[in-house]
Amino acid sequence: MTTHNLKQGYPAKQFGQPTKRYCQQLDLVDDAALIEQYKYWHAPANNWAEIAAGIRSVGILEMEIYLHKNHAFMIVEVPADFDWDSAFAKLATLDRQEEWEAFVAKFQCSKPGATSDEKWQLMARIYALTECK
Repeated sequence: MTTHNLKQGYPAKQFGQPTKRYCQQLDLVDDAALIEQYKYWHAPANNWAEIAAGIRSVGILEMEIYLHKNHAFMIVEVPADFDWDSAFAKLATLDRQEEWEAFVAKFQCSKPGATSDEKWQLMARIYALTECK
C-alpha cells in the first residue's frame, strides 16, 4: 500500500507561530490483515471527517502516524501554549470520537473502552541535535 520512498522523507510543515511537539506510541495487533485495514481507515480518502475536524478544533495543528511492523508512532504538533490534558478531555467528548475509538480499538493493543489519551503513550525525548554542543 505504501508507495512513498521512505528515504526521501516527508516535508515538515511550518505554522508561523511557536509550536511544540508530542510523540506517542501504540502497538497494533500483530496481524498483517488488521494492520492493512488500520492503514486503510487512516488514508485521507477513508478517514472520518468528524475525527479530523475534532482534532483541529482542540488546537492540534498537525498529527501524523508512522508505522513500523505493528508499532505505531504519532507526532502531534501544537501551538506552544497548548494544554494537553484539557484538549484531549474536550476531544473525547466531540462528535463521533467515542465511536471512532471503539472502531479502531479492534486494531490496537489496548483495554476495551480506552480513550485515545489512554491508548497512546507519550514518549520521552532523549536526544535533540539542536541542544547538543
